[in-house]
Amino acid sequence: MKKIFLLLFGISAFLMNAQQKINETLKKELDEIMKVDQGYRMLFDTETTPEKKAQLLKDLNVDEEEFKKKNWKLVAEHDSLNMQKIEKIIAQYGYPGKTLVGEPTNQAAWYVIQHSKKIDKYLPLIREAGKKKEIPFTWVAMMEDRYLMYNNKEQIYGTQGAGEMTLDKNHKQAFINFIWPIKDPENVNKRRKEAGFDSTVEENAQRMFGKDFKYERYTLEQVMELRSKKTEHHH
Repeated sequence: MKKIFLLLFGISAFLMNAQQKINETLKKELDEIMKVDQGYRMLFDTETTPEKKAQLLKDLNVDEEEFKKKNWKLVAEHDSLNMQKIEKIIAQYGYPGKTLVGEPTNQAAWYVIQHSKKIDKYLPLIREAGKKKEIPFTWVAMMEDRYLMYNNKEQIYGTQGAGEMTLDKNHKQAFINFIWPIKDPENVNKRRKEAGFDSTVEENAQRMFGKDFKYERYTLEQVMELRSKKTEHHH
């Protein structure tokens, strides 16, 4: 009996190893998708040098004039093309995680979903991938936060920043950056640590908005007030 058991165990271990082979074709496709997703965003990063920008435009095969004309519209177009590709991949393979495409390629589908309008549809899949360790839990946390922000609810881990055009004290138009309101903000850094983040909410805010940024707590009411000021101005 023991012999049969060992034999069966050997076969199942062999099958598991066979399954764990990285799908190179899929990995290549996802790397390409991630290059486009990240490349377009780097074009708008203030820290990207003009030389780097020129190189990016070349790599992405984008004409500089077209880029100037279309600007963020170009990003939106490519995001939507990327999303179509990712949806096809997910329909065929489920979430393309660490087992299937290795790291860091397991982040490609996450990026595209995080930049899409379909977070609510794919969040359960992302949670599942996190549970199975196919992606780190921090990515699940970031998508949970973004989902809550998009639904005008308080975020949990303080990963999401936002900006509103509003009126300042002198009734002049001003753009304000802030960390989206957080539920139980007193304990956010404890939650961040438990989730696997290596920075505090204050440090993360500076990473997002620049090192001179001072983190202030906003409530949902304050955010809604900022928005209403903006609309008052338009009437």
